[in-house]
Amino acid sequence: MVRAGFRSLLDGEPGLQVVGEAADGEQAVEVVTRLAPDVTLMDVRMPVLDGLAATRRLVAAGVPTKVLVLTTFDLDEYVFEALRAGASGFLLKDAPAEELAAAIRVVASGDSLLAPGVTRRVIDAFVRRGPTGPAHQDPRLGLLTRREVEVLGLLARGLSNLDVAERLFVSEGTTKTHVSNVLAKLGLRDRVQAVIFAYENGVVVPGAAGEDPSYG
Repeated sequence: MVRAGFRSLLDGEPGLQVVGEAADGEQAVEVVTRLAPDVTLMDVRMPVLDGLAATRRLVAAGVPTKVLVLTTFDLDEYVFEALRAGASGFLLKDAPAEELAAAIRVVASGDSLLAPGVTRRVIDAFVRRGPTGPAHQDPRLGLLTRREVEVLGLLARGLSNLDVAERLFVSEGTTKTHVSNVLAKLGLRDRVQAVIFAYENGVVVPGAAGEDPSYG
């Protein structure tokens, strides 16, 4: 019934078409692998295989789809684990219909994939886990210029492109270029993955939100 409701809702949206459904995580992996939809709506708690494990399988297999996690569980650990699994976005099932359609379009286009409030959840998850030192710093970090590292650090603190531009006294267009360069050089899919990369590699230190980014 829930899937039928979502199908009816989304098929009525201009430019959106539901191409497949799955009743559990195993079916989801099979269907998405076979159909390769632009966006996959993935529940967290499903029979046989949960949505996080299914997302990991799809990402590991290189299936060309962007996963938008849809769940009733507004818990920080689900947000964090979904993003770590490779999801491109996170949305609650009680979100308005227009918000769901908008989220699908955002995820499909590859634009800024999560609102600052959700990025804050990722930051908070790292804070709760304690400091993550740069002992095993990813060598890709050395590909970035100092300004790009600075931009990465500001993104990791939850700043939008406009906020970063104002902080650095540059245009928003210049900031977007820096963000694109950061993602390309690090081989990351989106800005949320960049936030995770920044914390895991010591670009910023959890719990030190008021300080300037650390450059290692």
